[in-house]
Amino acid sequence: MQKSDIKTREDVFLLVSSFYKKVRKDTVLGPFFNDAIKDWDAHLENLTDFWQSSLFLKTRYYGNPLETHVKVDKANNNAITEKHFGIWLNLWFQTIEELFEGDYAENAKRRARKMGTFLYLKIFEARQSQ
Repeated sequence: MQKSDIKTREDVFLLVSSFYKKVRKDTVLGPFFNDAIKDWDAHLENLTDFWQSSLFLKTRYYGNPLETHVKVDKANNNAITEKHFGIWLNLWFQTIEELFEGDYAENAKRRARKMGTFLYLKIFEARQSQ
């Protein structure tokens, strides 16, 4: 099967929704996400907005992922570790590779790697100020 690159909002939604199906079933990540997210439809739209903005740089995203992740970590007794981010990143890469190939697909991997590192470091910093 010939794969195409990530080109449209519909492609981004397919990536995000396919990825979070895996996350929700994952025995390590699932509990964090399933406990924190009450409206999955709205969350998937929000994350599609985020990734569309991140990949195409044509729209704006007004959420605060850092604040959200710090709150989830605190609500889970500072239990988020590098292992969680590693699993998250591996599932993200796996989903991209199953569905897409091309420059935007590779950029989605790079951006996720940078974002994961940034979020983990900022969560660690936030713990120091609690």
